Amino acid sequence: MSVRIRRVYEAPEPEDGVRVLVDRLWPRGLSKDAAHVDEWPKGLTPSTELRRWYHAGERSYEDFARRYEAELAAPEAAELLDQVRELTRKGDVTLLTASKSPEQSHAAVLARLLEA
Repeated sequence: MSVRIRRVYEAPEPEDGVRVLVDRLWPRGLSKDAAHVDEWPKGLTPSTELRRWYHAGERSYEDFARRYEAELAAPEAAELLDQVRELTRKGDVTLLTASKSPEQSHAAVLARLLEA
């Protein structure tokens, strides 16, 4: 079982397994049919405040990751993280994001936590 990160705009691949959109907002210009999203746990995404803080300027990814992990400890987010973790026990999971830099996004934090 593996956890992958891909941009939601990329065409689905057979090895994606369960496709989980990990963005709070639906990706701009993409139809639901084209996205092939299986799960969309909106409560697992960073808060609006954290997203704005991170994108406001000279913020380090490490600080963002630490703050996001703290948010994931909240009961609703922790429950959703456990649900996605259960999916990874059953098979491959692909975390989908519209981020232009998935390796420096919340999706990378989620992947690391799911693989731990």
